[in-house]
Amino acid sequence: MKTKIWLSSPHMGTAEFNNIKEAFDTNWIAPLGPHVDGFEHDLADFLGEGVHVAALSSGTAALHLALIMLGVKAGDEVICQSMTFSASANPIAYQGAVPVFVDSEDRTWNMSPDLLEAAIQDRIAKGRKPKAIIVVHLYGMPAEMDRIMAVADRYAIPVVEDAAEALGSSYRGRRLGTFGAMSILSFNGNKIITTSGGGALVSTNEEYIKQARFLATQARDAAPHYQHSQIGYNYRMSNVCAAIGRGQMQVLAERVRQRRANYAFYKEAFADIPAIQFPDEPSADFISNRWLSTVLIDDTAGVSREDIRLALEKENIESRPLWKPMHLQPVFAEAPYYGDGTSERLFEKGLCLPSGSNMTDEERRRVAACVKCCF
Repeated sequence: MKTKIWLSSPHMGTAEFNNIKEAFDTNWIAPLGPHVDGFEHDLADFLGEGVHVAALSSGTAALHLALIMLGVKAGDEVICQSMTFSASANPIAYQGAVPVFVDSEDRTWNMSPDLLEAAIQDRIAKGRKPKAIIVVHLYGMPAEMDRIMAVADRYAIPVVEDAAEALGSSYRGRRLGTFGAMSILSFNGNKIITTSGGGALVSTNEEYIKQARFLATQARDAAPHYQHSQIGYNYRMSNVCAAIGRGQMQVLAERVRQRRANYAFYKEAFADIPAIQFPDEPSADFISNRWLSTVLIDDTAGVSREDIRLALEKENIESRPLWKPMHLQPVFAEAPYYGDGTSERLFEKGLCLPSGSNMTDEERRRVAACVKCCF
C-alpha cells in the first residue's frame, strides 16, 4: 500500500522536545507551571492589541467558559455560524441554551452580516434577544469582521470569535482573535500549531481572563482548605502541553508560510481545470493562514466532490468534505435557522485537500496527479 498522506498532521520541531525535557527535568509535570505562563505570554505578544490569554484544555472549553462569563443560561438564545465544526455550537447546549444558526456568504464562507442582522431583528421581534454571537473564521479565512461587529454593536450583543482554525490570519492588519469581547483558539493535533490537545481564551478584558482561570481550576476559593462557592471546571492546560506550544510558537510564521504554499501549489496545478474553483482572499484586507486548502467542484463537468474524495482515498490520501452545516445536523434539527442555501451548496461541492505544513513536494504531486486523473 502507498504511504498515507494525511489531511493535516502535527509538525514538530526540536524546541518542543527540549521544552518537554526541561519540564521533566524540573518535575513540572502536574497541571500548570512556568510553561503555561510562558505560553500565555507568547500568545499575547503574538496577537497584540493588549490582549490577555488563558491557556486551557481545548478550544471547546474556552468557548464554554466564554458563554458562562457572558451570562448565557438555560433557555437563552445564542447566534452561531451554521457552517462550522460542532464544537462551535456544542457549548451553547452545555448551558441549556438554544443555538440560532446563521448562514454564510460567498466571499469568505463565513457568517453573512446581512443574515445576521435579519436573524437578530426577528429574534427581538419574537421577544428573544440573543445573548451572544459566535462567528467562526472558517479554514483560516477572516470573516467580514467590520460589518459583523457593526451589526453586533448596533444591537449591543457581545461577539465571541471562534478563531480555532485561524491563528496567524489577519483582517485589515489586525490578528484574528482580537476583535470579539472574547475569542478562542485551538491547538488540537490537526491545527496550524498544536499542544497535542489544548486551547486558549483571549480577551482585552483582563477580568474575563482572570475569571476564566479561576473557573478552569475548579473555581477553588482563596482558603487554606478546599472551598467552592460556585461550580468550576477542570479546563486548565498542563505544563507539558504548554511546553510543546512554546516550541510551536517559534515556528508559527513558518507554518503559515508552508500552508499558504500548499494552497498556491494546488491553485497552479489545477489552473487548467475550470471545474476546480478556489476561495481567494476577497481583498488585501483578508490574510488567511490557509490552515486547510479547500476547493469547490463544479459537477457540471461530470466529476463530483465525492468522485474526487473516493479517488484520493483509493490512493491512501486523506481528504474531507467541508463542514456539514449545523442546521443540517440531526442533533440541532429543531434549532432556528436563517439562511439562503449558501452553506448547503458549499458542503455539497466543497473538499478539503491535504494541507499539512510537513507535506513534501512528492506528496503534493501525488495529490495533484490523482485529482487530475478524475478529469
